[in-house]
Amino acid sequence: MTETTLATPKAPGTIPGLRGIAADWASDQRAFKHVSWGKAMMWIFLLSDTFIFSCFLLSYMTARMSTTVPWPNPSEVFALNLGGKHIPLILIAIMTFILISSSGTMAMAVNFGYRRDRVKTAALMLATAAFGATFVGMQGFEWTKLIMEGVRPWGNPWGAPQFGACFFMITGFHGTHVTIGVIFLIAVARKVWRGDFDVERRGFFTSRRGYYEIVEIMGLYWHFVDLVWVFIFAFFYLW
Repeated sequence: MTETTLATPKAPGTIPGLRGIAADWASDQRAFKHVSWGKAMMWIFLLSDTFIFSCFLLSYMTARMSTTVPWPNPSEVFALNLGGKHIPLILIAIMTFILISSSGTMAMAVNFGYRRDRVKTAALMLATAAFGATFVGMQGFEWTKLIMEGVRPWGNPWGAPQFGACFFMITGFHGTHVTIGVIFLIAVARKVWRGDFDVERRGFFTSRRGYYEIVEIMGLYWHFVDLVWVFIFAFFYLW
């Protein structure tokens, strides 16, 4: 009786060296074995965005420490007159409270999403979007106020001319992220509300039945935006 030996091909992950890496990434398997592609790509995007915001903040700190002209005092620049009183940083404090509160509603939305409670998930995502829209509206008011007071990217009435460029670049880039997040939150909340992930309705952001992980992916993005604001608040407004 003749025994026939069948050669078992090596799995892509067992091929040594660079060929193994290429085979693994090119295979039908996930390169991140226990993480979905959507979540993995979001983490990679957030990592690249971290480098960009870090470069912005480092450039701002370099410009501030190297200038020979006094840097404008944030407590005076970002103050508001309320009831005849000059209150420093009151608008920025409210904006920070709103954005941090939105992280709480987003975290609860992710929780209810994995419980398949689409009504509460959608409501909390819309609440998060409302917080974000409020933040962007208040930032628009802040920009309008400073522009009317003479702040430009090339100068301002209070001191170092680099102040305006740093302010508009950093807060504008962050505000763009918040605006994009609000749009995507509304789009995903609408799909959750309609039950698209339960009935497997095809379309933008819709995948297999019961695929609520997109809510968590949105949560990752939103928490990142909130965390970046904490650093902006600390280094730009409090320093």
